[in-house]
Amino acid sequence: MKRALIITGKFVQDHEFIYPFYRLQEAGFTVDVATKGKEVVQGQLGATITPTRDIAGISTYDYDLLCIPGGAKCMEYLRQNEEVLNFIHKIDAEGKVIASICHGSQMLISAKIVKGRRISGYYSIKDDINNAGATYVDAPFVTDNNVVSCPHYKYLGDWMKEVLRVFDEKKR
Repeated sequence: MKRALIITGKFVQDHEFIYPFYRLQEAGFTVDVATKGKEVVQGQLGATITPTRDIAGISTYDYDLLCIPGGAKCMEYLRQNEEVLNFIHKIDAEGKVIASICHGSQMLISAKIVKGRRISGYYSIKDDINNAGATYVDAPFVTDNNVVSCPHYKYLGDWMKEVLRVFDEKKR
């Protein structure tokens, strides 16, 4: 069974949560959604997101893929959570696929996994990505080993197609 986790919070960018949520299910994944305190949250545009998990206690053992949707305000709060950052660091060390879009790349920066990598993200965080030791790339998606990053929700289809390709390739 394939299992994916989407870590998110209040003010997530709705498109960047909803599309991967359903696309991963369509690809045969069981998808969990984790928020702090298992709190029901609202996206920037008003989508109601009901989590299945509390961020506290999540384990990389339970998941094959991690998805980090964006939303500047969401990341502002979420990247302060040490448990989330440790989870991201560990899932990366295990070589599991990490899908990050838009401001989600800020989570990768805070988890200290971007140094020496090619990473995309929303254009306004280009300097943050470069200053963290990565090379910012402006493309519909950027793949660097197990991390597939994307700058904007207008590329959701291309990004998720690549995320699933990388996942399938790593599972062979």
